[in-house]
Amino acid sequence: MTVELGKYGIWRHETGLSPELAQQIEALGYGTVWIGGSPAGHLQLAESLLAATDHIAVGTSIVNMWSTPAEEVAPSYHRLEKAYPGRFLLGVGIGHPEATKEYKTPLATIVDYFDALDAAGVPKDGMILAALGPKALALSAERSAGTIPYLTTPEHTRQARELVGPGVLVVPEQKVVLESDPEKARAIGRPPVDRPYLHLRNYVSNLKRLGYTDEDVADGGSDRLIDALAVHGTPEAVAAGVTAHLDAGADHVCAQILTEKGGDPLPAMRALAGALKLS
Repeated sequence: MTVELGKYGIWRHETGLSPELAQQIEALGYGTVWIGGSPAGHLQLAESLLAATDHIAVGTSIVNMWSTPAEEVAPSYHRLEKAYPGRFLLGVGIGHPEATKEYKTPLATIVDYFDALDAAGVPKDGMILAALGPKALALSAERSAGTIPYLTTPEHTRQARELVGPGVLVVPEQKVVLESDPEKARAIGRPPVDRPYLHLRNYVSNLKRLGYTDEDVADGGSDRLIDALAVHGTPEAVAAGVTAHLDAGADHVCAQILTEKGGDPLPAMRALAGALKLS
């Protein structure tokens, strides 16, 4: 693989990222900063994060195939790879049908997008696909460096590893809440799980494949579902929830720190880094 991700990274929505925060994440010992949301094809935020740091990798999670043509993002990929070789990984995905009026066949769209990226010279190991179901996971292994699944559990990670086999990146996202009081933790974790994801059929379908029921995904999510998707507790307990993905076959885990609205994520990032023994 051309991009060294390390074992642990920080996933954060693009609106909450800055070069200064990237510097602090790097100093804490995390291997990758993941730009969440649907970053634009010019990849200027990724460029600013790379410019402000020394060695940490930067990935997108994800550039949306529907809103950003491959022909637009490919030159940006080449610009970043030339300036910061081996430090940028292009994460792409199809989003979800509820957000796209002209949502065509997902697998055909993925294939066409990868064809266009291939034609533009983006290497297979320079890109990674957001995939949940078996067919998309198989495509991620065939056409890219691997998969960056979102809103999943260690059981999904185990199934993904079995499906894609060795030598393919499996890079799950895991929401975490560094709060020992279960009710307080769920109050923080439930809203970003419920809206929009428990109202989007691709995510709900994936959760049901993992054994969750209609009751689990109704009314904001059952406690057992929220506890799995937004792991909470002491820094040590949260670290165990993150490393469970590695035990299940992941190469790297993207930790998304959840806080009370407007809260500073840095203390939790620091506490988790300590529990993970990053430095």
